[in-house]
Amino acid sequence: MQSENRPLSPHLQIYKPQWTWVPSILYRISGGALAVGSLLLVYWLIALASGPDAFATAQGLLGSLIGRIILFGLTLALCYHLLGGIRHLFWDAGLGFHVPTAERWAKLTVAGAIVLAVLIWIVAYAVKGAA
Repeated sequence: MQSENRPLSPHLQIYKPQWTWVPSILYRISGGALAVGSLLLVYWLIALASGPDAFATAQGLLGSLIGRIILFGLTLALCYHLLGGIRHLFWDAGLGFHVPTAERWAKLTVAGAIVLAVLIWIVAYAVKGAA
């Protein structure tokens, strides 16, 4: 049979990892995280509408260490998805397709999302402390 001698299709064990893979994979992961995170937002809004006891429970959950870690992860996903979308707008305009430029934008998107998420949380805590 000829199918026994056919080569395997390429996979991750054959290809050398490249920086241009990172944004593609993270964009999909961040989109999925935001979809799940929207359920968390719906839970919080329903708790808000359900009365003080339900809202206090939701606030306790989201204010816990685990809740804050999840919220920071969602902030990071939102920042990454935003910057990834901006990068895609540049691509739609025909810019940034050369490999060195694409790698630079990949690194800047990841770093920018981390910096932006941290800045959002710093500002949020500064505002909370001032109130």
